[in-house]
Amino acid sequence: MLNLRCVAFFLGNLLLGLAAAMLVPAGTAWYLGEGELSAFASSAGLAAAAGALVSFWFRPRQGISLSRLDGFVLVTGAWFVASFAGALPYVLTKGGDFAVNGLFEAASGFTATGASVLPDVESEAQSLLLWRALTQWLGGMGIIVLALAILPNLAVGGMELLSAEMPGPTQEKLTPRIAQTAKLLWGIYVLLTASETAILTLLGMPLFDALAHSFTTLATGGFSTRNASLGAYGGGIQWVVTVFMVLGATNFALHYRLLRGKPGQLFRDTEFRAYIAILTGAALLIGLNLLSSGVSGDFVEAIRLGAFQVVSIMTCTGFASADFDAWPGFSRALLLALMFVGGCAGSTTGSIKVVRIVLAAKVQLRAIKRLLAPNAVLPIRLGGQPVPDTIVNAVISFIALYIITFAAGGLLLLFLGVDGESAFSASATCLGTIGPGLGEVGPARTFLELPTAAKLVLSLEMILGRLELYTVLIVPLLLRLRRA
Repeated sequence: MLNLRCVAFFLGNLLLGLAAAMLVPAGTAWYLGEGELSAFASSAGLAAAAGALVSFWFRPRQGISLSRLDGFVLVTGAWFVASFAGALPYVLTKGGDFAVNGLFEAASGFTATGASVLPDVESEAQSLLLWRALTQWLGGMGIIVLALAILPNLAVGGMELLSAEMPGPTQEKLTPRIAQTAKLLWGIYVLLTASETAILTLLGMPLFDALAHSFTTLATGGFSTRNASLGAYGGGIQWVVTVFMVLGATNFALHYRLLRGKPGQLFRDTEFRAYIAILTGAALLIGLNLLSSGVSGDFVEAIRLGAFQVVSIMTCTGFASADFDAWPGFSRALLLALMFVGGCAGSTTGSIKVVRIVLAAKVQLRAIKRLLAPNAVLPIRLGGQPVPDTIVNAVISFIALYIITFAAGGLLLLFLGVDGESAFSASATCLGTIGPGLGEVGPARTFLELPTAAKLVLSLEMILGRLELYTVLIVPLLLRLRRA
């Protein structure tokens, strides 16, 4: 049976946490004398009041115990609650007519997608831009992982939450206790964020911009404080951001091993090697395509443009250094294909993820070998270890479901009046939590002009993609089975 009391109690605590987070941009607005102060103060007050009421009313009467079903419901509910609460500052700043747009922007923030409805971010208050970046930074590592790190009670049943939050095929416990694992993950996350902020500041980026871009880089989110995104800055800054995007989309277990003085394990990891190989190959191909087509007359610039955009799209960050929607057809098609790859499992990135692509390729290779030797025993191996058929089957099922969801989203957007290129690229980029797409949702444009219903569909796709489909879709199924 679903432990609704415990689920509601923790969702109330989440609201209290979001209220505390809103005090950061509120303080910024107060310090800078911005009019958004009242909007953030009111949003924090509403979230705190609702959170306190729910937490008090549904406080557990006995010990806290979370089942797997509770974990799925709580994680799914957390993302919807965060999106609705996170929309409050946008709505109170811009008015009730901005409600759906505010929900879209907040969902895009907490899911670290980066798709935006704000056409001129440079005209927005710094407090609002900070809130956008902060939602991505919190959502990048995961609201539930954050809760595990700061709420000791969540250590009970914590693995159920973490498995729902990070449902990739290579989930790994770094330490014996789940709360310690969460704190360790956040420690690495904060260290990388601080390092990038310091480097960008040293290279001449204003401190506020450096902090905001660091928040959204490590979260692989892509919200920028500039209309031209990273195209507003020089090549040196773009290379630094490229490196940190790669790090943000790397399995955080590998960061942990690296910090423990085991760098050799980095390139012994099958997924990481494949990840770097795909990034390098795609960057070279697009760089050469830009050079041969005359988009760039300089080899070094062409490689920089190709490398930055390939890393940005494949890691699901979504920054832009140029309007890649105006690039040659080959480059655009390759970038669209990379939207279905993603980074490593156990990272802040979205989409299918490299480890699943690797396993799917091994399955296809095994099928070809069996044509030559039908009776041969051919186990699938990853990193020298055999992969159980249950995981192999789950990976193939996930990829099939992912493609079906993408196609259904694109068709639904077509039905709602969005043109074909924009509809399917928007579905791909929101389901993969990437950000910009092609056509009407390209890097030089926003999602503002899409129909209201289309924005709601894409908001749902962002949450589905962030939680890797099953976490959300399994909830109604489990509830029905429990009632049967």
